[in-house]
Amino acid sequence: MAVKNFVVGLFDDEAVLFPAVKKVRTAGYKLHDVYTPFPVHGLDHAMGLRETSLHTAGFIYGITGTTTALTFMSWVFNVDWPLNIGGKPHFPLPAFIPITFELTVLFAAVGMVMTFCYLCQLMPGVKKHIFHPRQTDDKFVMVIELTEKSNAEEIKRFLNEAGAHDVNEQRAEAGWWYGRYDKNDEDVYASPANA
Repeated sequence: MAVKNFVVGLFDDEAVLFPAVKKVRTAGYKLHDVYTPFPVHGLDHAMGLRETSLHTAGFIYGITGTTTALTFMSWVFNVDWPLNIGGKPHFPLPAFIPITFELTVLFAAVGMVMTFCYLCQLMPGVKKHIFHPRQTDDKFVMVIELTEKSNAEEIKRFLNEAGAHDVNEQRAEAGWWYGRYDKNDEDVYASPANA
């Protein structure tokens, strides 16, 4: 578990948050994440996130499904159990199209859902730190990671000037871990933020 220090800024409106994100990136601070109650168009580009490659993964899963279907059916009809049914060919491609289509869609759909859950860290038992209780309710939360070069007081002042109405410093787990929300992890929060 990598426990890190963060400065958390709370915003009321996306019209204030959006320019603040651009200012934080321009200032060179390490932006950990931004939590919003609804999708904000263009925020991913303002945060510097790259475009998703989920569509490429879906294509690869679909090709895998197509290859699996065609390979298995040709193996069954040509190698494992070749039958001469009325002089028809052993590889009747038009008859294979429905099953090939179904396996292509099945592999692509299941693979993309599993990849999405992995990329978004959505799994049973996964626990992430909640920086503010209303972070996806009606408030916008910007989290800046403190590095060795950054000063917490300077970042707090910067966020206040950018329009944040509540700024605080927190010490939390940086990634995800297995745990439960109904039990506190005392070892994570035992030491103070400035230690």
